[in-house]
Amino acid sequence: MTHSATVASDPQRLMHSIIQRIATGPELSKDIAREEAYLGMKAILEGQIDPVQTGIFFIALRMKRETDEENKGVLDAILEATRHVVAEVDEVVDIADPYDGYNRCLPASPFLPPLLAELGVAAVNHGVDRVGPKYGVTARHVLAAAGVPVDLGPDEAAARLADPALGWTYVDQAQFCPKLHALVPLRGKIIKRQAVTTVEVAARPISGRRRTHFVTGYVHKPYPPVYAMLARHAGFDSALIIRGVEGGVIPSLRQPGKYFWYQDRGEEVEADLDPQALGIHSSVRAVPLPDELPKAEREGDEVAIAVDVAATAQAAARAGLAALAGERGPTYDSLVLGAALILHHLGRAPTLTAAADQVRAVLDSGRARERVR
Repeated sequence: MTHSATVASDPQRLMHSIIQRIATGPELSKDIAREEAYLGMKAILEGQIDPVQTGIFFIALRMKRETDEENKGVLDAILEATRHVVAEVDEVVDIADPYDGYNRCLPASPFLPPLLAELGVAAVNHGVDRVGPKYGVTARHVLAAAGVPVDLGPDEAAARLADPALGWTYVDQAQFCPKLHALVPLRGKIIKRQAVTTVEVAARPISGRRRTHFVTGYVHKPYPPVYAMLARHAGFDSALIIRGVEGGVIPSLRQPGKYFWYQDRGEEVEADLDPQALGIHSSVRAVPLPDELPKAEREGDEVAIAVDVAATAQAAARAGLAALAGERGPTYDSLVLGAALILHHLGRAPTLTAAADQVRAVLDSGRARERVR
């Protein structure tokens, strides 16, 4: 057996070799191959690597900047560990909002899936309960506050997509990839964003029989090509990557924005968006936090803005349910903007303006509210 084969078959020796190369400073650190990144991440998921070395692996990759091949390798291991289910529907929209949540606004995006379901589009969102670096309010928190089951297994979640009366679902990482979810405490100790934060959104737990579409958000300019690359690698037929508030899937309500998209696993294309062209004239960027919300303390964290998660989730749930029942306001406008982008991307409307009109008609009918149960 050759030296390289011996290293590859021994997780501890492999990680030792990887760290020696990726953690040697800003000028001497070397990239690793996709296969090495896959084997290293697989060993981490299997609990074969010491937590200290796991932390060094992630931070060293981050400090030297992960390559596409390294990100692909990490994603390969996550995809292999994920419980994938094909729902009994032809197409599925996979909405990947920030796993670390929101702390500057009330999130409206958790209510995109029931709205899309009423528009004839099966949709799933996924996430976790709590993870850094923001430790904000997540889709899980908001949907749980609205009375939605958030601990379904992938098969149960997929069954909701096929139910004509529902047509949407939430599935938690603890259910579809428990080995990855087990890293949440360690990620808290690492503090900073690292490779898992980038690639976990592309795990693709529930797919459609024919096509599966990826929808995610970003803030920083380097990320759209990275997310497009990961989406193609994960097998998504199309992708919609939106410059959204707090990195989410809903753009600013008052400023022109950008989004990127691809179809049939092709190259991504950049597009511009003007909310006013869709009839949205807002004085706020997103749904503001109510003044009466209780304040929270986060000792020792000078970066993350602390919000009272339970109270904020309750407020977001009330606002989301009211918007689904036709109540006008920032949450209503947020749902119009987000859903219109998705409908147009799927070819369900010839223009964004026509898509926005479709969404308003459904919201004003109140029928989408009946799907939240």
